[in-house]
Amino acid sequence: MSKVLPPLPAIRAFEAAARLGSFTRAADELHMTQAAVSYQIKQLEQRLGLGLFHRQPRQVVLTPAGHRLAPAVLDAFKQLRTAFAQAIERVETELAITALPTIAAAWLVPRLGAFQLAHPRLAVRLDTAVELVDLNRGEFDVGIRIGAGEWPGLDADFLLPSLFTPLCSPALRERLRTPADMLALPRFGRERWWRAWFAAAGLADADLTAKPGVELDVEQHAVTAAIAGHGVALSSPLFFEQDIAAGRLLQPFELVVRDQRDYWLTYPTTLRTSEKIRAFRTWLLAQAAACCQERQDAR
Repeated sequence: MSKVLPPLPAIRAFEAAARLGSFTRAADELHMTQAAVSYQIKQLEQRLGLGLFHRQPRQVVLTPAGHRLAPAVLDAFKQLRTAFAQAIERVETELAITALPTIAAAWLVPRLGAFQLAHPRLAVRLDTAVELVDLNRGEFDVGIRIGAGEWPGLDADFLLPSLFTPLCSPALRERLRTPADMLALPRFGRERWWRAWFAAAGLADADLTAKPGVELDVEQHAVTAAIAGHGVALSSPLFFEQDIAAGRLLQPFELVVRDQRDYWLTYPTTLRTSEKIRAFRTWLLAQAAACCQERQDAR
């Protein structure tokens, strides 16, 4: 196929000249000299063994061979222009975000409306898959990840600390006078977090096997079970501040433990100057700072 297809510069010159009916106008559009356009088309004609244009004093007219070739070439370039225009429109008018399910649903989504009000021309697309997405593939613009803040090819801005503390329904609160009381209740959440929290509470030797816990894939599901009164969930009070404020969820003990991994806003290093990413970064970091400050003031 490469032997049949002429060089792209020659095809571009032919398409522009056929569409505009002028080597001069084609040269202006392609930011070339008229001589360069004429040369490219001459090379194309020699390669094909066909005359494609009748050269006239102030215009060029397609020959019968040129007329046969032109529709397919013009249509191909039209499709290319449409494809690139759509790609550019997506880049300029859509912000695609990937985030873990719990921080997305419980913390980000309730705030996203304010961002869209401030940027009405920017559509937001949010994906909450658990699987880690490669941001350098271009499907998403930014991601909210948990980790140490170091990912190859990505910039990372600290967003929120990864905190965990027991959370329960008001009905269960009456049964929790000491941390040890939770050992007899259903516990939802990561076992390593429970062990770390009990150790920080002075119960490093707590037997978690007497009443095994339930570890769910999505942290929010554990809190949903706790709100329903089915047990105690271990999660971040930052994510469920509205449920706590409304009294649907209670934090029975003041002790809050911080995980070794925190939440970060990430995006490809090559896109750090993107206007939409800079706008989202400024807004999101301000939201996170305000959230942490509100919790600090409430203590």
